[in-house]
Amino acid sequence: MLMTTTVYAVGVPLILSLIFIEAMTSARKSLGFYELGDTGGTIGLLFGNILTSVAIQGTTLGFSFYLYHFRLFTLNEVLAPWQVWVITFVAIDFIFYWYHRASHRVRILWAVHMNHHSSIEMNFTVAFRQAWFGPISKAPFFMVMPLVGFDPSFTLVAAICSRLWGVVGHTQWIGKLGWLDRIFNTPSTHRVHHGTNLEYIDRNYGNLFIFWDRLFGTYTKEQAPVIFGLVKNLNTNNPFIITFHTWAAMASDIQQAQSFYEIVGYIFGPPGWLPRRKMTAINKL
Repeated sequence: MLMTTTVYAVGVPLILSLIFIEAMTSARKSLGFYELGDTGGTIGLLFGNILTSVAIQGTTLGFSFYLYHFRLFTLNEVLAPWQVWVITFVAIDFIFYWYHRASHRVRILWAVHMNHHSSIEMNFTVAFRQAWFGPISKAPFFMVMPLVGFDPSFTLVAAICSRLWGVVGHTQWIGKLGWLDRIFNTPSTHRVHHGTNLEYIDRNYGNLFIFWDRLFGTYTKEQAPVIFGLVKNLNTNNPFIITFHTWAAMASDIQQAQSFYEIVGYIFGPPGWLPRRKMTAINKL
């Protein structure tokens, strides 16, 4: 069976090589793909992500193995190994699509995810601006996999491979790739996802495949130049401010809430949700 150490042994040097080549190309041609402060913020967020993953991910993986004891089926017994790998990759990507979509439309999940969109740059290192508490927020979505019979050992390796593929999408160095853009989440389709252009907001949620977005109506093709970042950029590279900015704003809104309905709205409504009384006041201005 393919081991996680093998995936990292092959994938990490490849990713580091891509980062080096992209950075050198940017510097030689003055493309401006990298900015020192922004990259420094990414490194800070990466270290925080590593620390929280060490503390959390073992528990979530153990929980998956625990749930596997209650599985409805054992896919490894009814399918050939290659079939298990294929269906595992597809299942991970399908669940990730909905998790990722919810992370943009449910404020408490956006609070976890938003640091990934906080960079105003787009280069391979931006892929490492991952949510510090991502393993926790993903757990409710992915717990279905061991319950229906996906072996967590297979799932872990496939998830790492998918994650490494996700790095490739974070670049301006690679242009459009023709027919591949219609099937996979390529740099072109993922640039759209990181755009703050009105036509690009909340589009292209896929990680490995893009056909989920086509199927569920969230696909947009890259056309206008992409403006990267948040709708309201934080103008800081401090990893702690970036990570906890939305949490602090949400806590402040909850303190000002006048009903249980408003508390629920501030937590589970979409980012930017406002109660009717505030919307009415704004419309009167």
